[in-house]
Amino acid sequence: MNPSPVAKKCLLVLLDGLADRAYPRLGQRTPLQAAATPNLDRLAVLGACGYFHATHAGQALPSEEAHFAMMGYDQELFPGRGYLEGLGEGFDFSDRDVLLLAHLAFFEPRHGQLLLIEKKPKLPEEQAQAFFQAVRDFSCPLGRATFHRARGSSGVLVLSGDVAPFISDSDPMLPGRPLLEPRPWEERAAHAPSQNAAALLTAYLRHAHRVLAGHPLNHARHAISLPVVNGVLTQRAGQRTAVPPLLEAWGLRVLSLSSAPIYRGLFQFMGADAELSPEGATPGQDVAAKLDQALASLEHCDLIHLHSKAPDEAAHEKDPELKARVIESLDQGLARLPELVQDHPELLVVVTGDHATPSAGELIHSGEPSPLLMAGCGVWRDEVREFNEVSCAAGALGRLQGREFMSSILGLLDRAKLKGLRDHPRDLPYYPGPDLALNLE
Repeated sequence: MNPSPVAKKCLLVLLDGLADRAYPRLGQRTPLQAAATPNLDRLAVLGACGYFHATHAGQALPSEEAHFAMMGYDQELFPGRGYLEGLGEGFDFSDRDVLLLAHLAFFEPRHGQLLLIEKKPKLPEEQAQAFFQAVRDFSCPLGRATFHRARGSSGVLVLSGDVAPFISDSDPMLPGRPLLEPRPWEERAAHAPSQNAAALLTAYLRHAHRVLAGHPLNHARHAISLPVVNGVLTQRAGQRTAVPPLLEAWGLRVLSLSSAPIYRGLFQFMGADAELSPEGATPGQDVAAKLDQALASLEHCDLIHLHSKAPDEAAHEKDPELKARVIESLDQGLARLPELVQDHPELLVVVTGDHATPSAGELIHSGEPSPLLMAGCGVWRDEVREFNEVSCAAGALGRLQGREFMSSILGLLDRAKLKGLRDHPRDLPYYPGPDLALNLE
């Protein structure tokens, strides 16, 4: 008798910002509930469902921190969004530098302060290049600041010198609030590198305002009643930290397929392979192309992270109907998943989101858990028949948090180590661990 087949590979379909809230205009349903998702529903029937939060319910997470926790890492080791953006973009910096997300902005000067009017303004390409070039380089006795452009009006500011990332944001987030003074975190108030970083950043922000306010392009913009680009704002400082690579942490060879440099930077930081793919014409075409790429790469990987940013981007437009349409397009692009599960017993398919993104209100992200499904050989089949937040909450997987997510995948791939076994000096969660063979000589 042939043994029952066992899943050996995992395809993790990550629909960014998938979870949402219920809206009266959708009949008190979420966009996922309102969307027609016959393929994801069929997949739910073939497996078990539940819900997932990368840390704890109620905590609103940015994508990069949610992914980091989902992959089983402690938040204390997170290197910061600015660092990951710089890494993903391939900018030049050292491990000692501090990196921050940074954006050009329109401000209104008032009583010695700068009140935010609009950040990340859409500018003609030549103007954007000229503004970035004007404030690219700055030096003072505290160190050096270099502003690298990524796209549009956004980039990464690199601080070099005796600096640390434990500083507050200058980005006020909401229009009408003033540009904030960077300061060391309260718990790092006496930490000299944090003090230096805050002072260097403050000097740069003042410099950027002086230079941009007097830029000839702004004189021309003002003459035709256009708002002027007269400042830079920053957030989420980061610096390299040391973490074990995913292969060492979980015993799995991982590949990330995404369309945004932040995910390439994140997975490279975690020691995995990461490839950027151009976005498709529609969300469905985008995930379909990535699915083809994933299946072609499975031979060389144990887990493939297939990412779509489309639900999150739609939710940020604050239009629940738009998000529902985007989800329907994604469902069409994932139409092959049920057949893959049925025809390929070696494949475990996991579908979930990294965090919730509300399609109304002022919150950027919210703290609701994400629907989760797992389908493949050996996975329980529960009574869930629709893939959405409410239906999945009644599924057999229950609630998974943090490291439980990767531990569950490891178990379904028959790689989980029996507690108490110790085939390595470090207590690894997988079996077998790296060989440390006894030398008989």
